[in-house]
Amino acid sequence: MSSVSLLRATTYGQEILQPTLGKLLEPLGGMAAIVKPGDRVLLKPNLLTGARPGKECVTRPELVYAVAKMVKDVGGEPFLGDGPAFGTALGVARANGYLPLIQDLDLPVIEFHGERYETVSQEFNHLRLSKEAMAADVVINLPKVKSHVQLTLTMGVKNLFGCVPGKMKAWWHMEAGKDSDRFGRMLVETARAISPNLTIMDGIIGHEGNGPSGGTPRPLNLLAASPDVFALDQAISAILQVNPDQIPTLRAAKVLGIGPEFADIDFPLLRPEELAISDWKLPTTMMPIDFGAPRVLKSTFKHLYIRWIKEPLTNYSKG
Repeated sequence: MSSVSLLRATTYGQEILQPTLGKLLEPLGGMAAIVKPGDRVLLKPNLLTGARPGKECVTRPELVYAVAKMVKDVGGEPFLGDGPAFGTALGVARANGYLPLIQDLDLPVIEFHGERYETVSQEFNHLRLSKEAMAADVVINLPKVKSHVQLTLTMGVKNLFGCVPGKMKAWWHMEAGKDSDRFGRMLVETARAISPNLTIMDGIIGHEGNGPSGGTPRPLNLLAASPDVFALDQAISAILQVNPDQIPTLRAAKVLGIGPEFADIDFPLLRPEELAISDWKLPTTMMPIDFGAPRVLKSTFKHLYIRWIKEPLTNYSKG
């Protein structure tokens, strides 16, 4: 039976957040059940953009810091990585206030590079995934709860699309985005290939409306954790009272028979109905998933401009 641990959480202050995370992971066996001494542990936050700091578009650095400390406390070797749409992981992290915490923990930041992997289904066997994510001993997925103008909600499964490196994500929008069901299957197969050992959802403050970046911050006052990313996404959709059939990733997982039935999920702490939000705002207008070739080329140029010209050349990364 898949377990999803749910708790109320109202602050990113370390003196409260750290013990709250300990309580959250306790029913799952604690961090020691996930990470063994010497494990190289990828922390995969949502580093969407450096353009809107303070708008809750990214996973909060305080949460990443607390999780990294827990990994170190059990003997793991954490490193941070993501594949932002524009710029670099370090550049987006710096813009969103990560740098003091990165330096305090001596936390390497790596950029993703892609290779093909046999673990992806035949339909998507030309999908490149981050070799750094695939080679990690442990992957801890750290998504942010956000509405999404193309996918209704972005949660744990969608966050793993960041393990598709560089501008390959834009090309996949163009290649698979004309069919939301196929795009959903691609995201599900990506998540299944990465197979995160643990997902911890940042729902203390979410991002509602026209997300993933054009909406507004919204306190949800919750944290969620599970070894099963598909079960966790079901729990979040239940809390926000969004029909799973509206969400391409959950719809695809159901069709593919991946993940548990909602009735079979164990909730050892709080249940979704105890945290239910009745007025969560979905996008006012849904946008097509697919990107045309001109948009992909424009996006690629913007990414290269930010990465090689706009961002500072100094690089803290040790990875």
